[in-house]
Amino acid sequence: MKKILYVGLDVHKESIDIAIADAQEKETARYYGKIQGTLGALDKVIRKLQSGASILKFVYEAGPCGYSIYRHLSAKGYECAVVAPSMIPRRSGDRIKTDRRDALNLVRLFRAGELTSIYIPTIEDEAMRDLLRARDDVRQLERKAKQRLLAFLLRHGLTYSGKNWTQAHFRWLAGLKLDHPAQQIVLQEYLDTAQECTDRRNRLTEQIRELLPRWSREPFVKAYQALRGVSLIVATTVAAEIGDMRRFSNPSEFMAYLGLIPSEHSSGNAIHRGPITKTGNGHVRRVLVEAAWTYKMRARKTTTILKRQQDLPKSVCEISWKAQIRLCARYRGLLAKGKSKQVVITAIARELSAFIWAIDREVQQIAA
Repeated sequence: MKKILYVGLDVHKESIDIAIADAQEKETARYYGKIQGTLGALDKVIRKLQSGASILKFVYEAGPCGYSIYRHLSAKGYECAVVAPSMIPRRSGDRIKTDRRDALNLVRLFRAGELTSIYIPTIEDEAMRDLLRARDDVRQLERKAKQRLLAFLLRHGLTYSGKNWTQAHFRWLAGLKLDHPAQQIVLQEYLDTAQECTDRRNRLTEQIRELLPRWSREPFVKAYQALRGVSLIVATTVAAEIGDMRRFSNPSEFMAYLGLIPSEHSSGNAIHRGPITKTGNGHVRRVLVEAAWTYKMRARKTTTILKRQQDLPKSVCEISWKAQIRLCARYRGLLAKGKSKQVVITAIARELSAFIWAIDREVQQIAA
């Protein structure tokens, strides 16, 4: 019978703490030691452990070091699980946290089957995800740069009467003359910073558009865009962040993963439901909430939607129209009940995720 050895890794930038445990539950997990945080140092330990066991099974927490260890071990044929830190059981009375204890706790729970591995994106999906997150970072910098510019002008009593960031607004900004030369320099620097962020965001958007045809998930991105409010960025974000939708057997699992379901604290006959859980992927949750605002208008097939639906299967377009009819009516119905707009939009985003799941399933069936 082949001997199984469980290996827990507490991974950091410059070090890895290792704990090991035999397959037999009666055997106590033991601390192996600390090594450098390099793949070469890990390989040296693997060779030593391999001499005493036939099968090695690894586990470590997801963190800022990414999935390089997982991919390295998987390429060598080893089983490796990556677990979310928030899903690791912890005793309430345990007030001591060290790297050594974390590694021991990991390997004990892994051997007992108490840990669930997270989904690991493919290298291609992760690359597109990095590009989208870089664009989102630039978008936030752009917003802050514009806020600083408006705050600077407000301090000097300068406000624009029309809509901000239109061509007319930029012409107004270009014609401003402040009293002191230093203030004029500050104004120009703020303007240049905002424009530079806008240019960077546009460049990244164009790169996303150019790389999309080479991506294996392009059919799903195009199909998602059949839905109202799901533009190129929203659809690409969903596809890159979620990856293979088949891991969700039903829409409810997908909603729960996005943290769009209400929290609950019930006991006995008392049922208490609170705000949404906000667990899981916040990037997808944010873009879906933004997309949900488009359903406050009446259901209709605009020129933009019809253009995006060209060459798409009829069944996908039918799901899109069904989503419009339901979600637009749902928005008006919830408002009529006195619900706040934020609550209504969250409910629309939750149901929108279910229609995205349905379209993904339809595309899979067509491809099969």
